[in-house]
Amino acid sequence: MTAARNAPDILSQEFAENPYPTYRALRESEPLIWHEATQSYLISRYEDVARAFKDKESLFTTDNYAWQAEPVHGKTILQMSGREHATRRALVAPAFRGNELREKVLPVIERNARELIDVFRDTGSVDLVSGFASHFPITVIADMFGLDRSGQQRIGGWYRAFVAFIANLSGDPECAAAGERAQVEFAAYMLPIIRNRRDHLGDDLLSALCTAEVDGVSMNDEDIKAFCSLLLTAGAETTDKAIAGLFSNLLANPRQLAAVRQDRGLIERAFAETLRYSPPVHMIMRQAATDVAVSGGTIPAGATVTCLIGAANRDPDRYEDPDRFDIFRTDLTATTAFSAAADHLAFALGRHFCVGALLAKAEVEIATNQLLDAMPDIRPAEGYDPAEQGVFTRGPKSLLVEFTPTGR
Repeated sequence: MTAARNAPDILSQEFAENPYPTYRALRESEPLIWHEATQSYLISRYEDVARAFKDKESLFTTDNYAWQAEPVHGKTILQMSGREHATRRALVAPAFRGNELREKVLPVIERNARELIDVFRDTGSVDLVSGFASHFPITVIADMFGLDRSGQQRIGGWYRAFVAFIANLSGDPECAAAGERAQVEFAAYMLPIIRNRRDHLGDDLLSALCTAEVDGVSMNDEDIKAFCSLLLTAGAETTDKAIAGLFSNLLANPRQLAAVRQDRGLIERAFAETLRYSPPVHMIMRQAATDVAVSGGTIPAGATVTCLIGAANRDPDRYEDPDRFDIFRTDLTATTAFSAAADHLAFALGRHFCVGALLAKAEVEIATNQLLDAMPDIRPAEGYDPAEQGVFTRGPKSLLVEFTPTGR
């Protein structure tokens, strides 16, 4: 197969500025193409991407993470399968659901949102990206781990280097080297903390990971470090862009913003529709375990497959009027949007569905509630620029807004 003939390349500037026309062209005329630069096959239709994620037939693996993520994280649940994956997921999942989430994590989220908003609450203006969204999830995760806040600036730098490494579709050697340096530095920072925490357990996520055990299996220091690295990368990047994307979408649709302001129960629907309409992660890779027939042809065994979530989530064969943001649409189920039974593909599906989906939901709902409380008449300010940036992950680069201060 050759590269797409009727659409801009996914590494082109034209695509980076607006990928959606390319997604449409791929879905319509070239649902399976070979992309030379990334050495992968691109799939763009909802049914194909959903099938790759659900993988009920064991046709796709996550072996790609051995080269895409392991160099910066170490081995994580992303690339595990079978019993190993089930056991490791069982070790970490309890911290992100039920009583653990409600009693330990929600207060951390609420406190961090409030502290960040207090900085600009009385000013009447803020860039929601640089002034809130880009900091919020990092502070939450660092506090969940019980880390010293003095290290958060370094943690933010490491996490951004990890994201850049994983999203390095063009194979830029400097980006790869920066990611590997960050891995070394992060390990040197985290491993002594983990060893110390084993001897001085507290009421935090790091302590919970140190003591977690399932069927006689526990996590060693390297396992915990790898999970911390993964959570920082996957959790911070997606939540950052989800919050910014949600407000960008609502500000572009004033009636829906008014509805959400009036009925905060609609935040869940607004977040679910944001995940469909403008997902924080636009691409996730898989590996074909055998020859796989999909729309447009056959993917050969062993090939890397780039699943274009941003294209699949706007497939008109799955969603009515998919290029319209609509929190009231009837073909997206908000109540299952944060589970493995989700209608959208932003968190993947099946056994590799994002383990932190409920954490992300809690962060976005709490942040949105507190932001709307502080800015009930939020409106675009002069210089407002909701233009998105990014290819692998994507979100608004700036959201300068104004509001009438309401006091504390």
